[in-house]
Amino acid sequence: MRITKILRSQGERQLLPRKASGAPPGSLIYTGKQEVEQVHVHLSEYEFDYFNSQMVADAIPPIDDIEDNITWYDVRGLHRVDIIEELGKKYNIHPLAMEDILDVQQRPKLEVYEDGVLMQLKAFLFRPETRDLEVEQVSIYLTKGVVLTFQEDSDDLFAEVRRRLETAGGRIRKRPADYLAYALVDNIADRYFTVLDSVESSLDQLEGTILTEPQPATKRQLHDLRLAMLAMRKNISPLREMVQQFAQSDHHLISEETQLYARDLKDHIIQISDLVETYRDVTNGLYDLYVSEISFRMNSVMQTLTVVSTIFIPLGFLTGVYGMNFVRIPELEYRYGYFVLWGFMSLIIFGMLYWFRRRKWL
Repeated sequence: MRITKILRSQGERQLLPRKASGAPPGSLIYTGKQEVEQVHVHLSEYEFDYFNSQMVADAIPPIDDIEDNITWYDVRGLHRVDIIEELGKKYNIHPLAMEDILDVQQRPKLEVYEDGVLMQLKAFLFRPETRDLEVEQVSIYLTKGVVLTFQEDSDDLFAEVRRRLETAGGRIRKRPADYLAYALVDNIADRYFTVLDSVESSLDQLEGTILTEPQPATKRQLHDLRLAMLAMRKNISPLREMVQQFAQSDHHLISEETQLYARDLKDHIIQISDLVETYRDVTNGLYDLYVSEISFRMNSVMQTLTVVSTIFIPLGFLTGVYGMNFVRIPELEYRYGYFVLWGFMSLIIFGMLYWFRRRKWL
């Protein structure tokens, strides 16, 4: 993907209708592209001294009906609407929440329902070698004792949280389901820092390239980074509001203790937002530096060519005035003088082309 990859794919997605014309609110229509061949559902069940995990394809795994267990369904792939709908019926998810889960063009937000809380945000994957930013929508639905997550791709975004769950006596195992929902959002926020570190390394590399040897490809790389920063800014700015709503919500599913952690998460999101703005300004500054460096090099070329022209202009003037009007011109009597002249002129032409290329003027 170029431009970046995800921005082009988002442009293609916008050509797809959010829902069929005339369809009522709550219609279950997947608005994205099929990213995986099979929908996989990863089920995790746990309490303080118990943990069970299993994954199945194109089906919902059965749960162990144990009192006080916390259940986490992680759905990877959204094109199988029937599986999403079955989970919605099983846990009484509001139809509007189901519609938002299947609409991958949603902006980050928090929606509160009587029996649940829906959080939607974006996950990023940055590829430094191509300066491509891939964006994936993640939906997290919290209800009593159950957390459901919905991802577009098959990659496990929550591997770190899963490892923490596997550790007996961990903090997540001691707390209710709302803490798991917080931990999942916090995990994605931590991934933002990793992405921004890669962006910073790319910016440092581009800065060195611009100062030493700017190339036409450098302009395209800067353009890709500008689009990547624009996509991150667009999706991180509303995330601050979402986390604030989570931290201040009076919903019965969100405990005061979890809200305390959410307030700390809000500070992290503010820091991430500031970094995005900083790197966006740095990218714009590097673009200006690139233009200035190209202009400076062009001025140096023009200065050199001006000196050469200044030297040969008076010589050309004298030649034009006197021409070949001399009685004794020894070269005219030389048998191969014509060919020597052409060889000498060809040598000058190719020598100058070689010099221009050596100086990277061509």
